[in-house]
Order: sequence, then structure tokens, then C-alpha cells
Amino acid sequence: MLYRIVLLFACLQATVYAQTGPLRGQVNVQDGSPAEGAYVLHLHADEHTHTDALGKFALDGVQPGDSLQISYLGYRTAVLLAPSDNKLLRVRLEESFIDLRTVTVRPSVAALSVVADIDAQLRPVNSAQDVLRRVPGMVIGQHAGGGKAEQLFLRGFDIDHGTDVAISVEGMPVNMVSHAHGQGYADLHFLIPETIQKIDYGKGPYYDDRGNFATAGYVDFALRDALDRSSVSVERGSFGLLRGVGLFDLVSRERSNAYLATEYMLTDGPFVSSQRFSRLNVMGRYTAELENGNRLSLLASHFGSKWDASGQIPVRAVEQGLIGRFGAIDDTEGGYTSRSNLLGTFTSVVDRSTFVKTTAYYSRYAFELYSNFTFFLEDPVNGDQIRQAEDRNLYGLQSELTHTFSAAGLEGRLKAGVGLRYDDSNDNQLSRTRNREELLERLQYGDIDETNVFAYAGADFKLGRWLIHPGVRVDQFVFQYVDKLQPTYDRQEQRKAAVSPKLNFLYTANPRTQLYLKTGIGFHANDTRVVLDQGAADILPLALGADLGAIHRPTDRLFLNAALWYLYLQQEFVYVGDAGIVEPSGETRRLGVDLGLRYQLTDWLFADADVNYALARSINEPEGADYIPLAPNLTATGGLTVLRQRLSGGLRYRYVRDRPANEDNSIVAAGYLVVDANANYRLGPLTLGVVIENALDTEWEETQFATTSRLRDEAQPVEEIHFTPGAPFAVRGTVRYQF
Repeated sequence: MLYRIVLLFACLQATVYAQTGPLRGQVNVQDGSPAEGAYVLHLHADEHTHTDALGKFALDGVQPGDSLQISYLGYRTAVLLAPSDNKLLRVRLEESFIDLRTVTVRPSVAALSVVADIDAQLRPVNSAQDVLRRVPGMVIGQHAGGGKAEQLFLRGFDIDHGTDVAISVEGMPVNMVSHAHGQGYADLHFLIPETIQKIDYGKGPYYDDRGNFATAGYVDFALRDALDRSSVSVERGSFGLLRGVGLFDLVSRERSNAYLATEYMLTDGPFVSSQRFSRLNVMGRYTAELENGNRLSLLASHFGSKWDASGQIPVRAVEQGLIGRFGAIDDTEGGYTSRSNLLGTFTSVVDRSTFVKTTAYYSRYAFELYSNFTFFLEDPVNGDQIRQAEDRNLYGLQSELTHTFSAAGLEGRLKAGVGLRYDDSNDNQLSRTRNREELLERLQYGDIDETNVFAYAGADFKLGRWLIHPGVRVDQFVFQYVDKLQPTYDRQEQRKAAVSPKLNFLYTANPRTQLYLKTGIGFHANDTRVVLDQGAADILPLALGADLGAIHRPTDRLFLNAALWYLYLQQEFVYVGDAGIVEPSGETRRLGVDLGLRYQLTDWLFADADVNYALARSINEPEGADYIPLAPNLTATGGLTVLRQRLSGGLRYRYVRDRPANEDNSIVAAGYLVVDANANYRLGPLTLGVVIENALDTEWEETQFATTSRLRDEAQPVEEIHFTPGAPFAVRGTVRYQF
């Protein structure tokens, strides 16, 4: 009898142990992709957790029959009972209207990405330019009508085309090192906006998995794993705009999906000389969930674009009536660019606490650009037109391990990775030309090989309400250049390593409030040619930053964020228009404040605003001559959004205050306020839309530079603002059909 009692007691103990161990689950959204960052709440114990990159979670103390609540922005909140066995709980969430009550503060160094998640649900992407406007606090400018990479403004930087922000798509870098036009050149136009699923971003150099160019911040775009349904859309608008997009669902099974996305665009632009702009995009993606939760993703894409451009025009030419605002001094500018990508990602689940994500990519890239910044300053007869061109192969491989652990009352997560990036840029050149036809002189001509080998590790240690994240990154660079202008073959080489430590502290008081202190060191590499000709004082100039901030939800539908930040750069970069190269400058510091608001006024009306102030100065220059040219000191973006059953739309504004265009602020780049509007109405599978750009018909300068130039009949050169005019009032209509 005693034996039976002991045996029964042992069985009961084993049962209790099995049932009170961690409940493990996986949350996916409607198309089958993982719901990263979903909020899982144990209603009986008021304990909670968040899902990881695979949509998985583990929650202690859950008894069979206990109620769990799972919330994820843009999806219907699910309430379900814990299972009676110890099997993996699988949950698939259904789409729903956005409700900010489902937003929670995530205990993560990248917690602010939730702001981009909110914006992605609220605002449609109306153009390729709108892709980067989704990043809170980022303002962009285009000076080739969509042909060149955008000018980026973030945290007191006029970043040119990407020198101080690292941009990637599914982990594949967009920035081009030692590019023919400028260091870090980031042309994102190969990305079809309608395929974007999520935007991950962070400001500052605080993230150990982000390397070169991640000083002001980083942006990574995640694409859709699958389509809800196929669709075709056509846009027609002002200035000869025609755009067609097709999204075609090819495979739609429980564990595998495939789709094809295409885009074609034509426009003449508002300029006197037609842009004759055209762009073609094709992308295909296949994803599959394999045995044991492993995941495979394959992506292939091709992009090609060509255009004519009117260039940056001097203020005096407009004021003297020589040309109009949309005229040109040299209308033979323009170019061509293409990029083909192959990308594969395999996620291997090692055990319930560990997975490894490996990404490999290859890009074939071609670029040709004709510009004339100074007109007849250098060559009074033929003019100063330059040609910048390159032919590049980009190879990369990265493998990252993620492991969650719990021991002695300490919970945490370890992430560690290694990788390689190799850029093979052939016939990288700068030449003097005339009318795009005649080669007058080669100024630079050679082959660039740049290799970056890296490793990083970081850990999240959870101590009650605290999360402490120490991390470190090590990068090794090899710069090689063969100068084809030399009479004999000579391969030059330079090597340099960088060690970048990070230390971040987060205090999550509750699901509504989080305080954080982020600190870290990052870097941006110099151009290979500048490194090897000894023109760079620092090969990998460092960036030292700190953020003190807070995220707070004072009410269920109001989300606020604020940060006070500081960033020191060991060396800046300056683009020299008449030479067409990037040159290093001196030490700088920036101090600023970021403020953000997301507010759901009613079930269908939303407001958002971001205000960013930055004080940017050169360190070793005398007061009054220490301004950083074109550094924005005050920017603001925001608007109102309507989301109803059939009707959606809104008003958007972006504001940039006047800013210094040269070191002593004697030349000022004029600020602007531009307002856009859009509306969409759905009739079953058919959606009709209209977009109004520059609704107030503001005269504004989209990009501006203080440049010394000479017109054909001028005796002396003049330094003043040269600008690309911002687009005037424009309307385009959209018809979209889903099937």
C-alpha cells in the first residue's frame, strides 16, 4: 500500500512539473510569417513576454487551462487557453484595424522600431522616396527626379547619399563602399515599395550587428514572405507620370509561399527639358518552413533605370531671368544604373533556445552618371561636365546565432555573428566629358577591391525590470586599388581594423513606460582611393555616441518617445562638386533632441508628429566659422491619417528650417514646408486612389549646395546657392485591382 502511495505521489509530482514548466509557443500572422515582438500576456499571473525573430516565446508558471492574451499591431487580439500537454502552442493571428491599445513597450535595444511598425500600418507608401520617409525623423531630398540615390537628413546630418546611415534590405547592404559618386552611396530604388513588410531602424552607433556607416543610425527593410492576394495597379499623373505594379501570388500553401512583384515607371518631370525617366523592377521570392521549424528564403531581383537631368542651377541665373526655376544650364546631365540581386537566407533551429540565421547574397551593379556642378569654371570652352561610372560585383555572407538562457534567476539572450563582405569595383572612374559623347580627360580610372571581415557579440541580461546589453564588434578592412592611369601595373594595399564596444541600459517600469541609456562607438570607412593616396588622416574614423531617452504610453492610445543625444565624429566627409570626389574633413560634434508622438484620436483618426533639433559644429574651428555646411538644425514631420472600412487617406507635412550652407553661415540654404495629401476608396476588390503632392504649391528648393561656378559669359566665378527645385503641385490617380 505504501509503495502505491509513493508511486502515485511521484506521478503527481512529475505531472505538476511537466505542466508548470515553461509554456512554449509560436505566433505567426495571417500569411504565415513570424510575428516578431508580439506581446504574450498570462492573464492569471499578470506575467508577460515577447516573441523573438521566429515568432517563438516561452512563459513560466502557466497551468493547463490558464488564459493567454496575444496582441500584435494590426492584428486581432487572440485570447486562448493553455494546452494540457507540453506541446508547442501554435497561434495564427488574423488581420484587423489598427488599434494602438495593442502596442506595448518591448524590452529591447531596438524598442523604438515599434514607431516604424505603427507608421507602416497607418501610411501607404506612395513612391520609392516614401520608403525612407517611413523612418521617424528622416527627411530626404532628390536632385535627379528619382534617378540618383536620395539626399538624407538625419540627426543633424546632411548625409549626402548614405555616408552616415547604414541601409540594408533583408540583411543585404545597400550602401556602396568607395562608390564612383560618393562614399556610402545608397540607391534603394531596386526595392518595390508594395513588397515591404517591416522597417527596423535605430539611431546612433549602439548596435553590435551594424557596422560600417551606422553612425547616425541604420535602416533595415524586411520584405513580405507571402501575399494575401494578387493585385495589379496603374498610376497616372502630372508631368507624364505612368506607373504600373503587379503582385502575383504563385504558391500559397500552409508551409511554403512564392510570389512575383513587378514595377515599371515613366515620367517627364516638371522640368523644361524632359527627364525621360524610366525604371523597371522585377522581384521574386520563395519562402518555406521546413522540418523542426527551420526556414528557407530565396530572393532574386533586377532593377534598371535611366534618365536625363537638369542638374543643380544657380540662384543668379533664375533671378537674372536667364532660365526659369525648372530650366537648366546644362541639360545633358543624366545617367543609367542597374542592380541585380540574389539573396538566400536559411534559419536553422538547433533546439528550443537556439537558432542560427545564415544569409548569403550577390549583387551585380552598374552605374553611369553625367553631372556639371560648376558649368564653365574649369573649362571655359567645353564646360565642366564629368562622367562617373563603375561596374561592381558585391558578395556577402553572414551567420548569426541567437540563444536564450535562464540560470540562477538570470534570464537573457545572446547574439553572436560572423561575416564577410567583398566589393569588386571595376573601371571605377571620373572623367571630363562633353555632351556625354566626347571623352576629354580621365581624372581617375582604376579597379577597387575592398574586403570587410567582421565578428560581433552582444547579450541581453534581464535583471528584474532592468535589461543590460553589453556588446562588441570587430571589423577588419583590406583596401586595394589598381590605378589604370599609371604606365605600369601596381596594386596598392592598406589594412585597418576597428573595435567598436557598446553598452546599453533599459529600465522597463511596466508595459507602458521605458527609460534607456545607450552608449557606443561606431565608424564609417573612408573611400579606398582617399586611403591609399594618404589623403585620409583616419582610415576608419570613429563615432562616439550616447542617448538618454524614454518611451511612454500615458493613455491606451497615446504613444510618446523622447531622447537627448550626443554624437562625436572623428572625421566628416565633404563632397567636392568640381572634382566629383569625397574628401575628409575634421572632427565634429552634434547635440540634439528627438521628440515623437503617435495618437489615436478615435477608432479611425490618427495623428503623428516627429520634431528633431540638432546643434552641429566643427570642433577645431574658431567660433563663427565652425558651422557644418548643410547640417539641418530643425526638422519636423507629421500628419493626420483616416482609416475606415472603405475610406483611407490623410495629410502629411515635412518641414526643414533655414540652415547654414557654408562654414561661416554667410550663405544660407532656405528652409521649406511642404504638405501632401492622399485618399483611397475601396469597392470590393477595386481600390481608387488619388495623391496630391505639394498641395499648397509651395516654391521650395529640395536640395541645395554652396558652389563656386561660372556661367559662359561671366568674367569671374561666383559662390552662391545652387539648387534643385522641389516639385510643384502635382496630382496622380491610382486604380488597384486585387484577385
